[in-house]
Amino acid sequence: MEFGICMFATDYSMQAADLAMAVEERGFDALFIPDHTHIPSNRSSPFRVGGELPPDYSHNLDMFVALTAAAAVTKRIRIGAGVCLVAERDPIVMAKEVASLDHVSGGRVDFGIGGGWNREEYENHGMPWKRRWKIVRERIEAMQAIWTQNEASYDGEFVKFDKIWSWPKPVQKPYPPIFVGGDAPGTFKRVLNYGDGWIPMLAEKNNSFDLKSERMAELAGLAKEAGHAPYPITTFGTPRDPDAIAALSKSGVNRCIFGLKAAPASEVLPRLDKLARFVETIG
Repeated sequence: MEFGICMFATDYSMQAADLAMAVEERGFDALFIPDHTHIPSNRSSPFRVGGELPPDYSHNLDMFVALTAAAAVTKRIRIGAGVCLVAERDPIVMAKEVASLDHVSGGRVDFGIGGGWNREEYENHGMPWKRRWKIVRERIEAMQAIWTQNEASYDGEFVKFDKIWSWPKPVQKPYPPIFVGGDAPGTFKRVLNYGDGWIPMLAEKNNSFDLKSERMAELAGLAKEAGHAPYPITTFGTPRDPDAIAALSKSGVNRCIFGLKAAPASEVLPRLDKLARFVETIG
C-alpha cells in the first residue's frame, strides 16, 4: 500500500513547492493537487460533499503551475492531477502541459481526470453540461493521439484538428496513467474505454465512510471479463482508520490519499507529521 496527500495550492496556503518537499521528506509516495479554473459566484450546483463550499476552491493556483513547482523540487514522489477537469481545457494545450510536466518530473505524473460537479463552471467555458462526458472522452482520445503519434489528428463532435506536430512526448509510455475519478453510473465504462485506473472519493457522510468494496469488486470483475489486469485504485478522502485501510487493501486499493485543508505551513506541517506517524503504525 502506498500513501499520499491531496491539498489545494492557494494564495493563502503553504506554497506548492514547500508542500511537495515536506510530503517527500516524510516518506509519502504522492502529492495530488485539485483543479478548478474558477467558481461562479452565483450557482445552483450543490457542493459535492454537502455544506458550504470552502475558499480553497476559488483561491486555488492553476493546477499545472502548482504541480510543476512540486515536480521541480522533488525526486521520488508521484505528481498527481487530483482531478483535472479536462472539459474546461483545450486538449492541444493540455496535451502539451501534461507531457511537459512528465518531462520536468522525470516521468512521475499520474493524470487524474473528472467530469466535475459544478454545472455553472462548465457552462462558463461554453461547455454543455449534459454532454460533459462525451467532451471528456474526445479530449482524452485526442490527447492520447498527440502523445503517441508524430502526426496526430482527431475528428470528433467537440474536438477537431488536422495533422499536427507536438513535442515533447511523455516520458512514460505510452503516456502518464489516466485515473478516472468519481463513481457515477458510467464510471467503469470510462475506465475500460480510456482509463488506466480509478479514483473513488471516500468522503465522510452522516458520520460514516462508504469504502466502496462492492464497487471495487465489480471493477475487478469487469477487468477480468475484458482480459485486463486489475486496475490500480487510488482512494481520495481516505479515513484515518487502520481497519478501514486494511479493508481497502483487501479490496484491491493500491494507494490511499489523505486530504488536507489548504492552510499555512504552521498548520499543515503538524498535520503532515501526524499523518506520517499514523502511516508508520500501519506498517
